Amino acid sequence: MKSRKSSINRNTKETSISVSVNLDGTGKTTIKTGINFLDHLIVSFGKHSMIDLKVNAKSNDKIEHHLIEDTAITIGMAIDKALGNRSGITRFSYASVPMDESLAEASIDLVKRPFWKLILSIKRNKIEDVSKEDLEHFFQSLLQNLNCCIHLTVKYGDNDHHKAEAAIKSLAVAIRFASSYDRKQKGIPSTKGSM
Repeated sequence: MKSRKSSINRNTKETSISVSVNLDGTGKTTIKTGINFLDHLIVSFGKHSMIDLKVNAKSNDKIEHHLIEDTAITIGMAIDKALGNRSGITRFSYASVPMDESLAEASIDLVKRPFWKLILSIKRNKIEDVSKEDLEHFFQSLLQNLNCCIHLTVKYGDNDHHKAEAAIKSLAVAIRFASSYDRKQKGIPSTKGSM
């Protein structure tokens, strides 16, 4: 089996981000963004996707929005790169994950045709140390840069922290299974012969 690892460095006047991923890892994470709740979400994503994930994110302009956005972009790009031509993968997956009273669902097609639909149903203006709009933008930027089709929906819940955690975990589990090798699949899992 070909190694499915990648590393991406994204350096701008706003941020300096480095991300390394191993799709065939064990969920080992080393995350440093300086934003506690963001670190927590990314650690959960790595743990439940079983992707080894190393993220080092530094703000150059001290604007939190830029750091959150660029971190998500770089993680998405690194996973996309590690997937390569996506030969032999399962391709489709679905996960429904509860977090106490909240429930989130993710449906994914790892085709290289980006489309995303996101419904987080966040009500509070801030969750821990991240604003609502920055949290939503984190998810949006991650989904956009995975280069695939994803529908991620919080079905219901009362606690916004729980909603965000259920969402990231359902996304992680769906990616874990969609990116896994299918022993029956030979080559590209598409009738077109390419993704």
